[in-house]
Amino acid sequence: MIYLDYAATTPLDQRVRDAMLPWLDAETQFGNPASDHALGRCARAAVERARSEVAALLGAGSDEIVWTSGATESNNLALKGALEFRGLQGAHLVTSRIEHKAVLDTCRYLETLGVRVTYLTPGADGIVAAEQVLNAVRPDTTLVSLMWVNNETGAINPVAALASQLRERGILFHVDAVQAAGKLPIDLARLPIDLLSVSAHKLYGPKGVGALFVRKRPRARLAPQIHGGGHEQGMRSGTLATHQIVGFGAACGIAAAAMDEEGRRLTALRERLWLGLQALPKIHLNGSETQRAPGILNVSFAGAEGESLRAMLPELMVSSGSACSSATREPSYVLRALGRDDELAGSSLRLSLGRYTSEAQVDAAAARIVEAVGFLRELSPLWSADETA
Repeated sequence: MIYLDYAATTPLDQRVRDAMLPWLDAETQFGNPASDHALGRCARAAVERARSEVAALLGAGSDEIVWTSGATESNNLALKGALEFRGLQGAHLVTSRIEHKAVLDTCRYLETLGVRVTYLTPGADGIVAAEQVLNAVRPDTTLVSLMWVNNETGAINPVAALASQLRERGILFHVDAVQAAGKLPIDLARLPIDLLSVSAHKLYGPKGVGALFVRKRPRARLAPQIHGGGHEQGMRSGTLATHQIVGFGAACGIAAAAMDEEGRRLTALRERLWLGLQALPKIHLNGSETQRAPGILNVSFAGAEGESLRAMLPELMVSSGSACSSATREPSYVLRALGRDDELAGSSLRLSLGRYTSEAQVDAAAARIVEAVGFLRELSPLWSADETA
């Protein structure tokens, strides 16, 4: 089997696993990080080391990292927390139609509480232009939420160009950086983003742990969404999972050290895969040709029904879009926002590459997809009629 779904989740790096295992020891390292005794202090020191490792990957201060259960919780805390702290009634929020469901569904919930939301449509290249965002801003705009890298197309949004302009207008800026962290350089010491969400399992760490960057200066204030013991500076109560947090920190350290080299390698593999698929006519690249993350390739195959295509590729672990939206069986809302019709959106494959992808796997995957699409097109009377027209 060939795994090409790294955008959905990444396998746990062996080095990360090794870092986590001691913190599952039933005799010596099981303390609660909030406990004020030897075992608790030992666990707390490990948590704080990991906090420093996550902060270093993001160019942030350690005291600006708040632990969460993952990016879904981070996004909820950022949006709900920021707007509740400032007052929901009359607030205006700007986001895009291609955000992750964790942002879109949160925005829809906030609308039921009186928040007004503007949903921007990206260009055909999958990018939300900075000018679009700035033109949508109003005097009552409290918050802008925009993903750095789209999880389906890999298109990179101009968050760097937006950050300083939103800061000048006094508008909070939240960025979902799940697909950017560990893949693209991030330096929050220089980039005035207020809130930024990340997740460990997208960069070879464990599932079930994430973080929200919350800027200290100028301070981004949030209303907590989970109440209890006042953990994480009062923003997120709950006993910390030391082993998961240690794994997250280790994963960030590994990603930071390998980012440049790995980015070049994945870009070369992505282009090799795209070249192999071009043995087929009438295929469509979804997203920007130039402004995109190294490891994501999204392609639509005209004349090949989507579910049939995926069924013919049991040995390839691929997807048609976000793992969080796959249960709906509907064409990708992201691709439809880019202007693809339902047929083309439904015939798309998201092929995402990662740390353990090889040239041989890429070549084998391209050959199997070309074979499967060719077979389906031969069976389709619509394709034959279209070709002879």
